[in-house]
Formats: sequence, structure tokens, C-alpha cells
Amino acid sequence: MRVEDTDIERSRPEFEKDILDGLKWLGLNWDEGPYKQSERLNIYEKYAKKLLEENKAYYCFCSEDDLEAQRQDQLARGEAPKYSGRCLNLTKTEVDKNLKEKKPSTVRFKIEPKKIKFKDLIRKDVEFDMELVGDIVIAKNLRQPLFALAGVIDDFEMKISHVIRGEEHISNTPKQILMQEALGFPSPEYGHLPMILAPDRSKLSKRHGATALAKYRKEGYLPEAIVNFLAFLGWNPGDEREIYSLASLVKEFSLERVQKSGAVFNIQRLDFLNGFYIRHRSLEKLAELCLPYLIDAALVNKNNVNMDFIKKTISLYQERLKKLSEIAELTDFFFRENLEYDKNLLKWNEMAEKEVRESLEKSEKLLSEIKEGEWAKEILQNILMPEAEKMENRGKLLWPLRAALSGKQASAGPFEIAEVLGKEKTLKRIKDAKENL
Repeated sequence: MRVEDTDIERSRPEFEKDILDGLKWLGLNWDEGPYKQSERLNIYEKYAKKLLEENKAYYCFCSEDDLEAQRQDQLARGEAPKYSGRCLNLTKTEVDKNLKEKKPSTVRFKIEPKKIKFKDLIRKDVEFDMELVGDIVIAKNLRQPLFALAGVIDDFEMKISHVIRGEEHISNTPKQILMQEALGFPSPEYGHLPMILAPDRSKLSKRHGATALAKYRKEGYLPEAIVNFLAFLGWNPGDEREIYSLASLVKEFSLERVQKSGAVFNIQRLDFLNGFYIRHRSLEKLAELCLPYLIDAALVNKNNVNMDFIKKTISLYQERLKKLSEIAELTDFFFRENLEYDKNLLKWNEMAEKEVRESLEKSEKLLSEIKEGEWAKEILQNILMPEAEKMENRGKLLWPLRAALSGKQASAGPFEIAEVLGKEKTLKRIKDAKENL
């Protein structure tokens, strides 16, 4: 685990913590580290000085305005913009004078104008013509290296064998290979993964789902689902199997089956996988996971938790949940004393209010005759269903009852809800519904 935090403006302890916490939550643990680049500045300084002393790098004193003027001039002449080399041939006296005067500077690496070929683990043979690339900045100063230089040094010092990263980094690879040659380092193997695209194959943005892992965690996605989902972005196992544990992925994964073309981020696919893992959690564990969402929604008092009631409630929705955050909205009616809803919700199709009232009174009469000790879904069903079947449509009995118990357009069935609510609350909600009419 290597924390690349030499960019002072963009590095924050909270960003680092968020990344490390996220990896731990996913079960992606590391064997060494974390090593922080900000604590290795002496190492980078040593190699930067070596490049300067061997005339493989040089100080550049061009200002931002100078560089922009050079760039605009090249574009106006129809040339690809690259550094002009203005500071390449400064004398040692000029360099020392500028440094002594503390003139703002950077360290530039001399790009050797030749063709660089390497075998990418995913894209096979790749070639870059470095004559088209100007000398690149590799450090803001001796103790503030940029990504390319620090990465090259760390890869060597840490004996990295493979560098696997997104394809947007592929243009960095030939530059890093040249730096490795200049420093006498061997090159690791490189593999560049496909970009993740939106469903319309455009660049993924926040509106498509490109957001922090912590947000998905907060929404109630399970780590197993995230790992399974991400692994299939740009890779396939070569068969029809879709569900993979982390242990299975470790065993089955190979770079040979990573595709070159962009991988589409499909949130419906993630929801499907998350639903699968939710259904396969034990009810006890699922109740523990859902509890914080019920507390946040002020449906449950964290100091007075009835886990048996919560488990009964959640059991009705375990098959329907796509993410844990849905649980509060789906089950809120179980935890409220009084429900608020439009009285028209009680109507099945074009039922008149008189018919709705008669339907509720029939359910109330039948349910009130059931003893407390016999209050169970099967018995409720055995008593109510024959009455419902006598009607031209059984929805005329069951819809008003279900709507009265839940106050929702869609919910679990009336027998399941009544069983969880108990006899007293069930009869009270039927009475409340009649008053609502």
C-alpha cells in the first residue's frame, strides 16, 4: 500500500483515511505499508540530484506565462505543443545565479527523441515516438517530486513487478521507461485497464455513478456486491457464472481475460448483485445492518431497540431490498403510531366509499374473532381468503385491508403485515381507516 501524497495541494489526511477505510471495508487488505511518499522525500531528492549531476535533467526557470506564450505560438504555427527547450542550454553560472536569487524553478527531465516500444499486458505491442514529446517536469523542487518520478523511484525501491493502472496513464509509461533507463532501473511489466464508461458509452461522470466509495457504502451497498461488480468491469471469467466471492476472484482472475474496450458502468447491475447478497445474509445480520438506517430515520430509538420486532419487519422485505437505505421508506409504517394517507388509497379500482367501509368492517369482524394466541399469518389467511374469494374480485377485500395497515400504494401482503403488527394494532388501523373515510 503506497500513499502518493507529494501533491501538497491535493493531499489531505481525510482523503487518505477515506481510501484506506474503503479498501478495508471491501476486504482488500495489503501485506506491506502503508508507505507515504511524503515521508520518503530524501530518497527522491537523492535520485533527482543524480539526474541533474549526470546532465539527464536540468533546472527550468520559465514562468507559467512564458510556457503559455510558447504553447500558443506553437499552436498558431500548426505544431503540437511541447516544451521548447529554452532552459536546456543555460550555463552553470546562469543556473547558480537564478537559484541563488530564488527564482521560481522546476526540474525537467531530458526526453530522448527516439521510439519507445513496450509490451502491454492487455494491449500487447505499444509504440510511442518521443520526438513528439518535449522535456517534462519531474519535480517542483528537489524535495517535491511529481507523480512520474516518485512512482519510478518507488517501483524500483519496492521491487514492483507489475504496474496495472487505467488507460489514461498509458502516455506516462514511455516517459517512465526513459527515466528508468536514465537511472539504470529495470522496467516492471505494464498493463493498462479499459476506462469505465457511462451506459451511453460517454465518459463516466457523477450523474452516471462516478462517486466516492463511501457514498455507495452509506446508501447500503454491501462490500461483496461492490467487489463482484467492479471485478466484472472490463473482465469476464469466460463462462456464464455471475456471482463471485472475493476468494473466487483471487483464484479465477487473470489479465488475459481483461478486455481492451471500455467497460460500461450499469447501476442496475450493481443493484441486482446487491439484492442477491442481501437475500443471502442471515436475518440476524441483515437486521443489524438495517438498524442504523431505521435510527437515522427516527423510526427506532437507539436506546430502546426491539430487535425481534425489527427482524420480523425486515423479513418481509429481504427479498425486495436492493440496498439497505431503502428499508426505512419500505417499513416506516410498522414503527409509526398513526398513518397519514389519502382516503382514495383504500379504494380498489372504482369502489365506492360505501363498499370500502363495508369491506373494512367485514375484515374487522373476522379478525376480531381470532384469539391472540392464534394470531399468525396462516390462520389470518385461512379465515380471510374464503371471504375474499366470494367477492367478484378478491382485491375488494384484501386491497382496502392492506392499504389500511400500511398506508402505502405498494407493500407486503396484508396477512404478513397483520402478523407483525399484532391483533391490537391491526384492528386500530382498520378503525383509523374507517375514520379516514
